[in-house]
Amino acid sequence: MKTVNEVFSPEETFELGKTFGNAAKQGEVYAFYGDLGVGKTVFIKGFAAGLGVTEDVVSPTFTIIQEYGSGRLPMYHFDVYRIDDPDELFEIGFEEYVYGEGVTLVEWAEKAEEFLPKDRIMIRIEKDFEKGADYRKITVETPEEYGEGGREADDPRN
Repeated sequence: MKTVNEVFSPEETFELGKTFGNAAKQGEVYAFYGDLGVGKTVFIKGFAAGLGVTEDVVSPTFTIIQEYGSGRLPMYHFDVYRIDDPDELFEIGFEEYVYGEGVTLVEWAEKAEEFLPKDRIMIRIEKDFEKGADYRKITVETPEEYGEGGREADDPRN
């Protein structure tokens, strides 16, 4: 299912993220797409607030992964912008997070497509300066069906 949300400020982006964090379930994977500076991290900060994360949320651009454990679910925040070789994801245990106990959020998901589960939730954030400097179109695509076997069938560790 595809939904389109229009927001006109960073605060609205944060609040939309918070709504998703409030509804997040264990095992979900959120794949974020969008240009540099479009608001992915603002959305993710809101998402973390919705989960009840109390730590300061920052984009893990240089560390690749940042784990947050203070919310109602563990949150694993990946920024794979600096990944040059997809095998680097295996080296840091990417699949252990994706198929783990928490919720996984991946910025620059296009660099990790082949490793993401089919049932991921895709969030694309786009600017349109004709509608204002802070305008964002946030498109969310959720899988209608996860297919036979669900996530277990998709898990490369099985």
